[in-house]
Amino acid sequence: QLAGRWFLVSVASRCSHLAEHGHRLEATTVMVTVPDGESLAISTLRKLDGMCWEIKQRYLPAQAPGRFLLKGHGHSSKVDVVVGEVDPSSFAILYYQKGRSVSVKLYGGTSQVSDAIVDKFEQHVRAVGLNVDVTYYFPTYGFCDSADEFHVLDGEL
Repeated sequence: QLAGRWFLVSVASRCSHLAEHGHRLEATTVMVTVPDGESLAISTLRKLDGMCWEIKQRYLPAQAPGRFLLKGHGHSSKVDVVVGEVDPSSFAILYYQKGRSVSVKLYGGTSQVSDAIVDKFEQHVRAVGLNVDVTYYFPTYGFCDSADEFHVLDGEL
């Protein structure tokens, strides 16, 4: 259901980095493939200091359908990823939980989604105790098409 190209539309999170740098968000696209029928291979394209970077990650299947595990470096950096709601033609809402902090991300099939989808996303955001003042919307222009071989990162930034 998640395979394909997605645009990061919005993130709701109490992350201090977002709070400080939310005004400098860059247009971000994500390419999702399912190489083995279970795990998700995620390739994120975004600008960093004006250069296009590709960040590669692997979401490993967890106990239940729609649940994944993103392993970082070190044992405390694992992130639980839960698919909240998906319409393969238009949007996906994913929850990311690391320790006790939860963030919610809205991905669109296009860079702009309908008000109805935004409303749905905001309902998910409120359901985990977040609200609009920690919700950030990403630019809808300036996307990277690719990154050269010197600008590929394996793992989290």
